Amino acid sequence: MEENFSKTDLAIFEERGTSLDDIAAQFYFFKNGISKINLVKPAKIGDGILVLTNEKILQYASSFDTQKDNFKLLKFVPASGAASRMFKFLSAFLKGFKIGEESLDGYITRNNGKDLDLFFSEINKVPFYNAVLEATKKVLVDYEKCTADVKKYAFVKTMLSSKYLDFANQPKGVLPFHAHNQVVTSAVDEHLKECCNYVGSNKKAHLHLTVSQEHQGMFEAIVSKFIAQNSNPIEIEVSYSYQSKATDVIAYNLNKTPFRDSKGNLVFRPAGHGALIHNLNQVDADLIFIKNIDNVNRNQTELVRQHKKALAGILIEMQNTIFGYVMLLKSAIVSEEKTHEIILFLTTCLSVPIAHDFLNYSSDSQISYLLKQLNRPLRVCGMVKNVGDPGGGPFWILNKEGLLSLQIIEASQVDLSDKFQNNILCDATHFNPVDLVCGIKDSEGNKFNLLDFVDDSMGFIVEKSKNGLPYQAYELPGLWNGAMAGWLTVFVEVPMATFSPVKTVNDLLRAEHQPLN
Repeated sequence: MEENFSKTDLAIFEERGTSLDDIAAQFYFFKNGISKINLVKPAKIGDGILVLTNEKILQYASSFDTQKDNFKLLKFVPASGAASRMFKFLSAFLKGFKIGEESLDGYITRNNGKDLDLFFSEINKVPFYNAVLEATKKVLVDYEKCTADVKKYAFVKTMLSSKYLDFANQPKGVLPFHAHNQVVTSAVDEHLKECCNYVGSNKKAHLHLTVSQEHQGMFEAIVSKFIAQNSNPIEIEVSYSYQSKATDVIAYNLNKTPFRDSKGNLVFRPAGHGALIHNLNQVDADLIFIKNIDNVNRNQTELVRQHKKALAGILIEMQNTIFGYVMLLKSAIVSEEKTHEIILFLTTCLSVPIAHDFLNYSSDSQISYLLKQLNRPLRVCGMVKNVGDPGGGPFWILNKEGLLSLQIIEASQVDLSDKFQNNILCDATHFNPVDLVCGIKDSEGNKFNLLDFVDDSMGFIVEKSKNGLPYQAYELPGLWNGAMAGWLTVFVEVPMATFSPVKTVNDLLRAEHQPLN
């Protein structure tokens, strides 16, 4: 590979912390391609997904509350994403609508603008309505004399234009998400509230946000204000990290040569949210809750809190059992009865299949094998019922050893042209809301090196363009997909009420983001 790079290129790699081994691995995938995932079947209730009775939910939640002071808890939230997609249809409106040439109603009809129609009909319910309206009136001095169409256009322009509020280029986490009694709160505010609700132990809660370096000040301002006004006895500590430049990937031309800009410099791009496994690997906590920045609820109900606690309670129970078995196996004194007990636990509770020829192994080899299976990071993942289009969710796949493996798979990892694979995808009953509780330490309290459990072959080749020229780039396996492929995994059904993402601005009009009546 080195012959493709100049001394200047190599110096840039060194400056960025980019490993030539990583570059070589990426090029391998360009050269050989990335195989699509071999879906075997969807994970379903009773076959990879656990369902809890109300009694069990309360039991696990109570168990967590009883034991939580024995652990350092942390909430890990990827928060660097910009809000551009959130306002995509409004950005298109600004480009396409010509004031004076047609009416807004005509534009909506011509463009099948259902999203636009909903936004304008409910505009006074968006949490930033008053702030944007006030700014619009300052920009458009004769606002009150303007037609309704001009007012609406000016409102959107003030909200999105880089000259004014520039919402589309702000981090999604700092934008106003909720408003009640003149109090406006952001997604970060809501995550801080959640920290007080279920991430506190020993009267302290820890929140870790992955952000863009240039935006960290925005987050710090919100956090400082929240902490200053916080009346909860839980003390909150917030830490930040950035997606490392060392994880950025280089772009390639379609002929597999490095893609360069007009000055001959290599073009780097972020390697996707899978790069955050490096960030997760750096935090120090016993139990880690992971949620997306936009998955927050204005009305944080007891139902939601109890399910978060229940997931953690399950993890603690599973972890205690695993640690007990690991200690037993390390003693090298394991009866045949105990071996069968461990196998039963692996297969029924952790959905880990055992090698077909396991019984032919020597006693020492059996112990080594079982230790390898058990001595891994553990995640308990909430899964919600699939009520929409098929997409990412829990599936059984065949791993490298040809054994069944329980994984979170994205639709982009599946060969949709294969009718059999497409049918399996469409047969899924649940999808992934990104609602995880993770244990990243072993039985002796040492942190696992999470990079040891990544399956690089579950990455992606994406096609992009720069200055009109097409290029390809490798994206690392997703954080909760291939980046955690080697983890022990438990899927648990959680109610839809725990999932209230804001993918478009119109999602803020949904009941879970509006004040209670």
